[in-house]
Amino acid sequence: MADNKVRCAWVSDDAQYQQYHDEVWGRPVYDAKELFAKLCLDGQQAGLSWITILRKQASYEAAFADFEPAIIARFDDAKVEELLQNPGIVRNRAKVNSIIRNARAYLSYVDAGNDFSAFLWSFVGGAPKVNRFASISEVPAQTAESEAMSKALKKLGFNFVGPTICYAFMQAVGMVNDHTTDCHCYPQ
Repeated sequence: MADNKVRCAWVSDDAQYQQYHDEVWGRPVYDAKELFAKLCLDGQQAGLSWITILRKQASYEAAFADFEPAIIARFDDAKVEELLQNPGIVRNRAKVNSIIRNARAYLSYVDAGNDFSAFLWSFVGGAPKVNRFASISEVPAQTAESEAMSKALKKLGFNFVGPTICYAFMQAVGMVNDHTTDCHCYPQ
């Protein structure tokens, strides 16, 4: 049966991509650990298409202890070498190490009594910013908010969190609604 739903122009005919777009992308996420996981996954996308990471998401979850920061922070050089042999993830040393570094930065931040979710959501005033883009060509690659988030995360010790990655993250976790106005998900 044909699916006649109008979606954002970046979505292909791939069923997994459509499901991600329809049920995950742009839905507000407030859980700190879920935000941590998504931020790490978005960092893995650098230089690649999102569908590549989406297809590897289950492998990332298995390889990185379901993105449990306390476990990841204890990964050592031997574990990094093991991960670099895993064909289910992007086998890039800098990217693998970034998840470990980010887990340590996350723990340092929350162990000091800080709320990671509130911190991230503060860059959009605590609530989703609803944009009204009619076409994908109007959607920016980064914004002043994503630049500020990137700077703040780097100051905390995170990496693979440049302003473009941060904006993709903000879109994915619903901090901004960048579904185009013709998309069936826009009103949601």
